[in-house]
Amino acid sequence: METTQTIETLDVTVLEPRMKHPTIFEWFDNLKGGEAFIIHNDHDPKPLYYQLLGERGNVFKWEYLEQGPEVWEVRISKLTPEEGETVGELVAKDYRKAQVFKKYGIDFCCGGKKSVKQVCAEKGISQDELERELLATDEAEQNRQAEYDKWEPSFLADYIVNMHHTYVREAIPALYEYTTKIARVHGSRHPELLEVVKHFTNVANELESHMPKEERVLFPYIKQLEEAKKSGVKLDKPAFGSIQNPINMMEMEHEHAGNELEQIRELTNNYTLPADACATYTVAFKKLKEFEDDLFRHIHLENNILFPKALELEKEVLK
Repeated sequence: METTQTIETLDVTVLEPRMKHPTIFEWFDNLKGGEAFIIHNDHDPKPLYYQLLGERGNVFKWEYLEQGPEVWEVRISKLTPEEGETVGELVAKDYRKAQVFKKYGIDFCCGGKKSVKQVCAEKGISQDELERELLATDEAEQNRQAEYDKWEPSFLADYIVNMHHTYVREAIPALYEYTTKIARVHGSRHPELLEVVKHFTNVANELESHMPKEERVLFPYIKQLEEAKKSGVKLDKPAFGSIQNPINMMEMEHEHAGNELEQIRELTNNYTLPADACATYTVAFKKLKEFEDDLFRHIHLENNILFPKALELEKEVLK
């Protein structure tokens, strides 16, 4: 539930580029549950959505108020614990939160369907204090994420291939099997599962075409740029003109994949299991959620860290 107080607007267009995302994150972190602010921009801030999801998790609501072509406005709301997830869902999403609940004697297994507000009231615990400790686990993860920005582009590219590309290639066959099976068995009672299969097939096809382009063209060129800078040599302009061209294509494909997964999240009501869910149904939804989380981290590392670094490198080493 949003508060009734006036919602402030942050005009991102007047900020220095390096300060835009840090300022937006600062505004978001200062929100209390249920509060919101509006960002005003001159282009679609969708990369921010992926970064916010990757670094803060599914604790916000993203609503477009205006969508171009010259003005973009988005209302970002911070969800309250009772609006967001139950105790059990919080632990399922981030196992580190189990230690916080255990410290306060909160049952996150049998009592896992209760909201944070409810368990605090039952046990006489300060909700503000508990939420601060839960947030601290997120900040620890944020600090770990910050280390990526210190990595050299070639190392980060290898990390993306070895961690995220490998994960996607291993996860897709299993998810094909799980989603088609539950659609076949449960589709008559849950017709949305047929749509889930369609959207997952789309995102799988997109990624299976997307990753080789990065591995064979874009990432090797980034490594070539880094090596040229270290060696103090200048490079001729590549056949594709500028690295901005393949980056634009990669970001567009990221957007397509992200949109397909957003459709799956909506169809499944945030991966909520129905009462008649079997074991395969449960595994399928957990794997889909895991797949989405991994992809958003993957997109964040490329769009917000690797690609900007590569653009700067190219400026330094091209003739």
